[in-house]
Amino acid sequence: MPSADTGASTTVDAASPAPAPDSRTAPGGPGYRRMSFALFLAGVATFALLYSTQALLPLVSADFGASASEASWTVSAATGGLALFVIPMSALSERFGRRTLMTASLAVAVTVGLLVPFAPSIGALVALRAVQGAALAGLPASATAYLAEEVTPKALVTAIGLFVAGNSVGGMSGRIITGWVAQEWGWRVAVGTIGVIAVACALAFRALLPVPRHFTPGSLRPRVLARTVRDHLANPLLRRLYAIGALFMMVFGGVYTVIGYRLSEAPFSLPQGIVGSVFLVYLVGTVSASTAGRLVTRLGRRGALYLGGGTTAAGLLLSLAGPLVLVLLGLVLITAGFFAGHAVASSAVSHTATHGRAQASALYQSAYYIGSSVGSTLGAVAFRAGGWTGTVGLGLLAVAGVVAITLFGSHAARVRARRAPATAH
Repeated sequence: MPSADTGASTTVDAASPAPAPDSRTAPGGPGYRRMSFALFLAGVATFALLYSTQALLPLVSADFGASASEASWTVSAATGGLALFVIPMSALSERFGRRTLMTASLAVAVTVGLLVPFAPSIGALVALRAVQGAALAGLPASATAYLAEEVTPKALVTAIGLFVAGNSVGGMSGRIITGWVAQEWGWRVAVGTIGVIAVACALAFRALLPVPRHFTPGSLRPRVLARTVRDHLANPLLRRLYAIGALFMMVFGGVYTVIGYRLSEAPFSLPQGIVGSVFLVYLVGTVSASTAGRLVTRLGRRGALYLGGGTTAAGLLLSLAGPLVLVLLGLVLITAGFFAGHAVASSAVSHTATHGRAQASALYQSAYYIGSSVGSTLGAVAFRAGGWTGTVGLGLLAVAGVVAITLFGSHAARVRARRAPATAH
């Protein structure tokens, strides 16, 4: 039976040049392991520094005679500085290069990290942490943009997943190491230890990260930056991904803000050192983030997001149980689902943006940290109002938002697919 005539030529022009091979780095290719490990170390340094004082707030309060709310600004100032400066830093990344900006950002952040232990007052400490957070803003958006330009599309989710895995290791170590060191030598030695670790990570990062081969400098003009940001916000898919990132982080921020209160109170009444060690659960996030690429390959992006949301919801429900082992298993599922969903959404942003990738990633990071702030605040309010059940209820609402947005995206894709043949005809 003859094939249907499509109207396309069935001959190949022998004179037409063959498509140029993709020169970007692929798994197994030269420099891929160095690149992945370098950005993994950058992720470790970023989150270790960002959350280095979170487990030390009671000691900071005692040292400076500050209230709990005043001491909490040592964390809020850092995350707020990052959220505020991530878009300007992404613009500098477009002009001066990803590798250059990431190196400069880490250099400033680790220098401030070595000054933090010598802060003479709570005000000085908060100011130093704000500067540190602003400096760290140069890492997240630049790293994902760098990978989008230097790694083949099929390897992008896996590569970004390894960077996110570094975030999880850094976030865990920044809380656990400081907690145990401070127990023996005080909070100043603890944050100084994190600073030294971050210096080592920064030096190794600079030595290992390959020089970019596909970066094209952009413009620093405010009008160009505003137009790029406006273009990204006008993209329905990017808007959905930003909302998904914020909602996932809302769950995570709410849960980990108040879990310490639940575990230290009756019926568990765990000592503070053990409560701090709960952050070892972050290692689960390291695994789930690094395997996000395989999930997308098997299930597609939306399928992977459904799985991440479903795993998070199952963990929230399981954490309502009475036995401690089930509560901890619930935290494992929440953490695995969050990091997988975050890795899928953040890599999809870099894949979707056709220009101004650093700004596209910066907008995602802004939404991500807004979700963290909102989740932490509302999670605490819900805990005071309804206990752990209230916090779980808030988390389930956020997960429902992730599922609803993903379902809407699936519907929009089907509508576009139906319209495409008619448009072509």
